[in-house]
Amino acid sequence: MSDTIHGGGNCSGHSHDAQHAHHGHGGGGSLRTSAQATMHCLTGCVIGEVAGLALGVTLGLGIWPTIILATTLAYVTGITLGLLPVMKNRGVSLVEAFRIIWIGEVVSIGVMEVAMNFADYQMGGMTAPSVASWMFWRGILVAVPVGFLAAWPINYWLLRQNLKACH
Repeated sequence: MSDTIHGGGNCSGHSHDAQHAHHGHGGGGSLRTSAQATMHCLTGCVIGEVAGLALGVTLGLGIWPTIILATTLAYVTGITLGLLPVMKNRGVSLVEAFRIIWIGEVVSIGVMEVAMNFADYQMGGMTAPSVASWMFWRGILVAVPVGFLAAWPINYWLLRQNLKACH
């Protein structure tokens, strides 16, 4: 199927070589490529996640409102960071870029968020007295690698199925 429907380019060097080579996705095997795609996704997620957790803790929100806020912001920042390079590199509109990336980003971010929020909750980060507390940052320091490790095999599979776009 076309990459505008399923998420485009398998990022392992078989298609879109010139577009992906400058991102380091052009040749290093599928484990390396999926790790790079996961790291890219994690970057967007962490921005929104940390902002949401910080707001939730600062405003004294409960666990579920904090999770909802952090997850919503993670999707906004994660998808935005996925859209911009696709729009620029492929010269497509916002809508077309969204069609290219949405499946891979929604699944990857979803897995990442479940793992990160669970880890942060278990570490007490969501119930920290403030963002200046070690408890808050300990939760994030544990949640970030947990999110990466949870999403990496998913991104590997998405790339192998041609459901995730390299960007």
